[in-house]
Amino acid sequence: MACNFSIPFAGSPTEIVNKAKNAVEKHGGNFKGDESYGMFNISIFNNTIKGNYTVNGQTMEIIVEEKPFLLSCAMIETFLKSKVGG
Repeated sequence: MACNFSIPFAGSPTEIVNKAKNAVEKHGGNFKGDESYGMFNISIFNNTIKGNYTVNGQTMEIIVEEKPFLLSCAMIETFLKSKVGG
């Protein structure tokens, strides 16, 4: 089940991408991308969260393609918004 959500932001795309990258890498994940598109993955309790993002104007659009069954989309969205703003 894919999760789709948007994170509006103030500032530059570079700033939001750097925040996202730092949040993912701080938790042992991988992040690859630039100010317009990228992908990420992170392992939590031996389960993978994998997705991609696009930046459109002042919004970061996130699609989570793979996640643990018991981890809801709302939980992932809340976590990411707390780390990158929104």
